[in-house]
Amino acid sequence: MAEADATPPTQILEPLPATAPEALDPVMEGEMRAAAGARATPWSRLSCDLVELIFSYLPLRSVVVAGAVCRQWRALVSDPGFAAGAAAYRRRRPWFFLYGQNNVVLSKNQAFGFDPDAGEWIALPSSPSALHVDCFAGAGGFFFATTSSTRFCYAPLLRGPWRETSPLIFSRCNPLVGVFFGAGGHRRFVVAGGARFIGGLVDIEDPLAVEIYDPATDSWELCPPLPPEFRIGNSSQWLSAALLGGRFFFVFGIYSCSIAAFDLSCRAWTGVRTLRPPGVLFSFLIACGDRLILAGLCNTPVGPPCFALWAVDHRSMDFAEIGVMPRDLLSCLFDTDDDDNKFASLKCVGLDGLVYVFNVDHHQAYPACVCEISDGSAAKFPDSASGLNLSCSWRKVPRLPGPVDRFHKVTVFCSPVPADSVLGGGVDREL
Repeated sequence: MAEADATPPTQILEPLPATAPEALDPVMEGEMRAAAGARATPWSRLSCDLVELIFSYLPLRSVVVAGAVCRQWRALVSDPGFAAGAAAYRRRRPWFFLYGQNNVVLSKNQAFGFDPDAGEWIALPSSPSALHVDCFAGAGGFFFATTSSTRFCYAPLLRGPWRETSPLIFSRCNPLVGVFFGAGGHRRFVVAGGARFIGGLVDIEDPLAVEIYDPATDSWELCPPLPPEFRIGNSSQWLSAALLGGRFFFVFGIYSCSIAAFDLSCRAWTGVRTLRPPGVLFSFLIACGDRLILAGLCNTPVGPPCFALWAVDHRSMDFAEIGVMPRDLLSCLFDTDDDDNKFASLKCVGLDGLVYVFNVDHHQAYPACVCEISDGSAAKFPDSASGLNLSCSWRKVPRLPGPVDRFHKVTVFCSPVPADSVLGGGVDREL
């Protein structure tokens, strides 16, 4: 999306004044004023502040469309102050992103973003360049991609431009990526784990490197590596991550259920613990405000497995169940009754109270559903782990806009979309 022109904002939205005669009869002048008032639309009589308030409640795509209506509205939505003011009125919920890779025909790669405020998918550019992308990820308002084991690229969501960093100290494929604010309030990227290949084989001596990138200096800082408990299956295919409070970067084994936290302020790891509710087959870790959510497939005493959510106290690792996906929703994610294999393609991501569960199999065009977690005294499940009451509301996500190609690899993540990066280029200015 091209950056909007820097047109100065106006205080009142009103029609452009026409050239008036040098002198008018008082009666005629009154008639002309009345006619002009009759032609004016209600929008033209609203103050700039009121229009800004109305626009702040629109989905982001609708704001972009509104900015194309006239010069005054474009000036309003492209002004850097609009995004900050809109955020004060209403907090936009994080988007759900899906990127599909075709290993044979690069032109068949596709990317989509789901806006939960609008309830619709948007087709996105599929890759940063014509080069083959080894891995694709996203977090904290950015896309991330590697086009070789050491080439690392990033771009603000929905906008670009793509930028290539200096080479990673340790080559990686499919690492965990997070975005946090360091000293001075500037963004930093943390890259943890990821398989390292030498001659096409996984390097079993890989130190599970953790590196932090500073966009201001284009430099990488080497940090203490992942604990050795994560050596088996050290890529994002086997691990999930959650950034809590902008300080702790949690790493969790999807199948091993091992969990540890990296303190971003003092650059040190906590001890490794196990987080495994009874009956869990595999699970994913999600940051939800100031607490952790665990979401995973779980065996039941009677009947097929269910998909459940637990609230987790990040200090003690105590957990409490807060909800279970309705069986009819879980069934709609699959087109087979083969219980032994059908759950293998089930994945989960989420952020800030939204949990997306989806199927990476292509047969049903990658179906998904979403759970919205909210606080409230009317919750069915008291959260003893955090002292809060939580309730869960489940629904299906609309199907991807067709046509959808068959992908060899699907990468999915959840991230906020900063309005200033789309409307006014705020992220570009910061970096």
